[in-house]
Amino acid sequence: MEFRIERSALTEAVSWAGRVLPVRSPVPVLGGLLLDTEAGSGDGTGRLRISGLDYEASARIDVEAEVLRPGKVLVMGRRLLDICKVLPDGPVECAVEGSRFTVSGDGARFGLSVLPLDDYPALPPLPQVRGAVDAELFAAAVADVAVAAGRDDTLPVLTGIRLGLDGDTMTLAATDRYRFAVRTLPWKAAAPGESADVIVSARRLTEIARSLGRSGLVSVALDAGSAGFEHAGMRTTVRLLEGRLPRHDKLFALEDPAVAVVDRARLTEAAKRVSVVADGDSPVQMTFSRADASVTLRAGYEDDVASQRLPATLEGAEELTVAFNPAYLADALASFTGPALRLQLLGAGQRALITDGASTDGAGTDTHRHLLMSVRPQLV
Repeated sequence: MEFRIERSALTEAVSWAGRVLPVRSPVPVLGGLLLDTEAGSGDGTGRLRISGLDYEASARIDVEAEVLRPGKVLVMGRRLLDICKVLPDGPVECAVEGSRFTVSGDGARFGLSVLPLDDYPALPPLPQVRGAVDAELFAAAVADVAVAAGRDDTLPVLTGIRLGLDGDTMTLAATDRYRFAVRTLPWKAAAPGESADVIVSARRLTEIARSLGRSGLVSVALDAGSAGFEHAGMRTTVRLLEGRLPRHDKLFALEDPAVAVVDRARLTEAAKRVSVVADGDSPVQMTFSRADASVTLRAGYEDDVASQRLPATLEGAEELTVAFNPAYLADALASFTGPALRLQLLGAGQRALITDGASTDGAGTDTHRHLLMSVRPQLV
């Protein structure tokens, strides 16, 4: 094997494929990246394919390279990435020389020991492609709901994101039992009536969505045990989580709520400001007043307190007070980007539903909803 490629292109490809490598593994070859080259049609161009996998996920990326001698080699992925990062800018020459893989450029030269190819497992195939979704929209939607996913590995299903397909609508949802985020978005089904309902690791799906690029379409593939995503020469698979998330339909159906509308940026900044004095999980209290057309945020106890008043409208009640965990509130507010937020409120200790200010009922093919449990407000 021998090929030439720009350092930046090699570094990006190695970094992308290396995302799935385990930090520690009892099987040494799983720390390796498989480099596979294929000569072109005679014009000097060819293809470099870099693949990596662990027990949970796999990644494969194709990039152009000048292939002088086709072949395959397996080398330690993290060491190769470290080398790529310190190589001088410009063309890089890579070759297998006996039992060593060499990487050189602009006078710098590195050697890497070669791992046994026969011990390396085959990459899992891409499942059946179910359709495609806009890359930028998909990445934003995953980020919107991932903040609500659980972090407790003893409850694996709650660390996942529900990926539901129903006709021309994709639904992403996550919950840790204290909050519930849902985003629906349009997508292009491969066949009429396409449907699916699976759980994908929130951490893995977030990494995948971020890495696939911000333009074009991402192909979505699913089978009984895995999900796959493909875009612009990049292909990745991830094992599905077992179980199901609670359905959000009934939770999100609030009966006769009071409705408040407030400027998103100002509310986000005010919540961040007063949370400075919120020790531990002490709540941020929000008191809405219809008569004053305002919301007052308060946090803290005794002499260590903070407050801020903002303009807000309230319908369905003269006055209403709710309170939220400051970290959960910050996550929820940060996941929205519109100019205003609409809050449907039932009162202290009950559910509160946050949507974009332009939303009226949460319907449509592109909506974002975030449910928070209000805690009992404290006197401050």
